[in-house]
Amino acid sequence: MPLAAGTRLGPYEIVAPLGAGGMGDVYKARDTRLDRTVAIKVARERFTERFEREARAIAALNHPNICALYDVGPDYLVMEFVDGAPLKGPLPPEKTLALAVQIAEALEEAHRKGVVHRDLKPGNILVTASGAKLLDFGLAKMEAPSAGDAVTVTATQPGTLLGTAAYMAPEQAEGRPVDARSDIFAFGLVLYEMLSGQRAFGGDTMLSTVAAILHKEPRPLDAPPHFARIVARCLKKNPGERFQTAADVKAALQQAGGESAETVPSIAVLPFANLSADKENEYFSDGLSEEIINALTQVPGLKVTARTSAFSFRGKDAKIADIARELGVAHVLEGSVRKAGNRIRVTAQLIKAADGFHLWSERYDRELNDVFAIQDEISAAIVNQLKVNLTGRDSAPHAKRPANLAAYEAVLEGRHNWYRWTPASLAKALGCFERATSIDPNYAPGHAGIAEYYVTLVAIGLAEPRETLRKAAAAARRALALEPNLAEANGVLAAVSGFLDYDWAACGRYYALALEQNPAAGSVRFRRAFWYLRAQGRAAEALEEMDRLLAHDPLSPSYRFGKAEMLATFHRYGEAADWCRRALDIEPGYFMALWALSLGLAMLQRYDEALATIRQAIQSHGKWSVSLTCLATIHAMAGDSGEARRVLDEVQALAGRSYVPANSRALIYYYLGDDEAAWEWLEKSFQQRDPFVTLLGGSRLFERLSSDPRFPALLRKMNLES
Repeated sequence: MPLAAGTRLGPYEIVAPLGAGGMGDVYKARDTRLDRTVAIKVARERFTERFEREARAIAALNHPNICALYDVGPDYLVMEFVDGAPLKGPLPPEKTLALAVQIAEALEEAHRKGVVHRDLKPGNILVTASGAKLLDFGLAKMEAPSAGDAVTVTATQPGTLLGTAAYMAPEQAEGRPVDARSDIFAFGLVLYEMLSGQRAFGGDTMLSTVAAILHKEPRPLDAPPHFARIVARCLKKNPGERFQTAADVKAALQQAGGESAETVPSIAVLPFANLSADKENEYFSDGLSEEIINALTQVPGLKVTARTSAFSFRGKDAKIADIARELGVAHVLEGSVRKAGNRIRVTAQLIKAADGFHLWSERYDRELNDVFAIQDEISAAIVNQLKVNLTGRDSAPHAKRPANLAAYEAVLEGRHNWYRWTPASLAKALGCFERATSIDPNYAPGHAGIAEYYVTLVAIGLAEPRETLRKAAAAARRALALEPNLAEANGVLAAVSGFLDYDWAACGRYYALALEQNPAAGSVRFRRAFWYLRAQGRAAEALEEMDRLLAHDPLSPSYRFGKAEMLATFHRYGEAADWCRRALDIEPGYFMALWALSLGLAMLQRYDEALATIRQAIQSHGKWSVSLTCLATIHAMAGDSGEARRVLDEVQALAGRSYVPANSRALIYYYLGDDEAAWEWLEKSFQQRDPFVTLLGGSRLFERLSSDPRFPALLRKMNLES
């Protein structure tokens, strides 16, 4: 009988069913000791002492592509809860390669520890935003099998052998001892299905399926030759003729990646090293790399890794092959910039990741005003080397150039600071953008930078919205008058339409226009998901959009933070906290991730951790309305009203010196239990045009107020449905 929500298995509390299998049922559960979400597989029979001993050994496996086994009970396994979908083909060769390498690496780690999976199949592989996760290692075995192991495979899946039989190695189907090469056969079956969407061996019954595995060859695979060769070797009937180790499989896949990329060219542009005496010139070297990325992104048929993921390798001692594998590309461009006075020296090398060979390299010693020509030459050289079809064009597209090089440099420096989203960095960014427009009033990116600066100020509660949003709109319109196809400027007008006018139809039209102009405009797509789709009650679409952004730019801390916020919308706070930590893995001091993590921990009632996290953010970035509000709110949620009111006094004092969003007071009063004061400040938040109030419909932060008639009335005033 299925377990009901609230049932306890030792320290674990059942939350909801996840699925069922031949061995037993799987549930989402909560570890009441650590207050974390886990998955529990409840077996239909009690485990033997030998199984428990082996399972605990398997629990020592530690790999990012292996679902961790946490604990073993008398008849249940406790595993990491993975947010993903089962592997399903057919997949594009590029995606197949990336996932297959991760699966092979997981098997390599397991086999190195003497663990054989024995049940590798698509249903035991989940695909998440960060890649593949292998499940059910808890049913694996340690090597050196005894005679009693011969029937283990059939015993693990009573009544459902038909589903598993299609992924057995011949020796496994015959009940003979298995080893790592049996997993390699199963890997070949999985790879076949990833490429074709069909099983390699079909049959109407278990016996006919097993007979096909033992005596027949799979149907010809319609796939690139290098993949077909790998699959064929994995599926040899004789274990001695297969790849002998998962490491061999991985090496073959990586070599195939180099071959595949000749068909689908792909590249990552690493941040050019700043060799100038003045380390502040890093913005210039970053800007050169970014401009090359932007130019290459416009080339049809070329896959280009997004800026944030490529730049995450700055300062890391990583091999080119490892960088290329993690980013899913076959080529890497690296280089350096030395700037002295009005002279620059730029070196660039295009490297084929599969063998480390330099396909092209060049050094440029030029005047500073030649930097645009250098960008074009590097882009054109890459296009030529990778033999990208430019549909009749002889070089990468030229970006619109400023009349004054100093204006361009100022925008580069402004972007360098804007990406960080803190009060100090944003103030520096504005100074740079204003300097650019002062130098060259007709340089559209300078005006667009000012527009995005103002919208960002409002979004994170640093400026009074009404007048600030009007300034944003004016700057965006000025940018569009100079350059009508500037996606970022139309993205700003979309945000202004929603925040200021509550005109969601216009908001949607501006976003659609911006993404038509530049589908790769990450800041536009992020803001559309974060503010527009959520406000419209389209949270599932917002989560999907964030997953798409992560697929293009998997190492972006801001996209990882965005994923966390989307998960929190669905009250999945444990997963949200995990994604915040992933953002902090990339950028340890990232304020937005620290803020979201502290709130997520508080919603999980882990108040000590939540307070420590927001205090870390305050120590790194100072006291401002967002951080102080979060601190007071967590104290109130924890029941420490005295400390909450003390911090509230700090917020009130801050409001006497600078702008503090009304929602700050609303949130604190709500968790202090003063609903009327919370309503008063929410109404003021609406009057201020604070963007936060547009997200009330999908937020749990004011859950107690949602039954009040004033709640749907407030949403209607913003042209939002309750």
